[in-house]
Amino acid sequence: MGGHREGIRGHRRVTPPLRLLLSANAAAQLAEPIRERMAGRPHLLVETGDADIAFVSRDVTGLSTKHRLEPRTQAFYENLLAAPSLRWVHVHSAGADRPVFVQLRERAVTVTTSSGNNAAVVAQTAVAGLLALARRFPQLAVAQRAHAWAPLIGSRMPHDLEGQQATIVGWGPIGRQLARYLQMFGMKVAVVRSSAAPAAPDIPTVAFEQLAEVLPATDWLVLACPLTDRTHGLIGPAALALLPEGSHLLNVARGEVVDEAAIVEALRSGRLAGAFLDVFAYEPLPAESPLWDLPNVIATPHSAGFSSGNAQRVAAMFLDNLTDWLSRH
Repeated sequence: MGGHREGIRGHRRVTPPLRLLLSANAAAQLAEPIRERMAGRPHLLVETGDADIAFVSRDVTGLSTKHRLEPRTQAFYENLLAAPSLRWVHVHSAGADRPVFVQLRERAVTVTTSSGNNAAVVAQTAVAGLLALARRFPQLAVAQRAHAWAPLIGSRMPHDLEGQQATIVGWGPIGRQLARYLQMFGMKVAVVRSSAAPAAPDIPTVAFEQLAEVLPATDWLVLACPLTDRTHGLIGPAALALLPEGSHLLNVARGEVVDEAAIVEALRSGRLAGAFLDVFAYEPLPAESPLWDLPNVIATPHSAGFSSGNAQRVAAMFLDNLTDWLSRH
């Protein structure tokens, strides 16, 4: 009997270490907090090869976009797709609509995002764009470069923001933060979201499919929604035709939410008085795009959410999610 028990002990199954795929930079910063969250569970931090968990930090994507990948980003994505044991991926961004994450979800890999970590930053950027357009900063910048003294009087006189309506499309962390900021200026707020359930007792709310109901009263159309089948191409010629002439558009959502050619036409015709655009149908925005040179457009390179505190907030979110994941696996 003693020998038999010894044989069982001698063949005791050893649990393999949990493998976490992350960049060298992220590994250097997170090795210790990951070890603490593991609480003695065997694990390895790997930069290539098979893995159970992956963390896509901001340095992995670098200057890559959804449409054009840098070599190191491409290599990391290919590693994700080739990892047979991969079960969970956490992404630094608020959205996960890049093709690689769509493919991973189709493989039943759980993909979590950092939604909310930069919501205040994005909302502040959108407000900055709104104020710049409202106060005619693009025209003032042209005058400055021409050394021309051109006060905002006569036809250039800005309208008061108080009493104007901002229709916010999307009611996630960014949309809710935007509403608070805009209401501080005395603006009226309407919301377009996934359902018509009231966003708040005093905020008119419709579902995406009822967008047309709120457009005629909209002075500022603010896009802060995720890209889904329901929002793809949501703002096209029909929607733009319902906006009052002289309204404005702000897009901090995704470029594919709008029909870009229709936006250009509306800006040229005056249907739209101006636009702040941080996202585009193809990124980087091609050099030949008319959006670069339209005098009533502020175009920024998908930078609305960039801020020095993001990395720390994303890391904290990943670590909290890691604790939760470990408790269930």
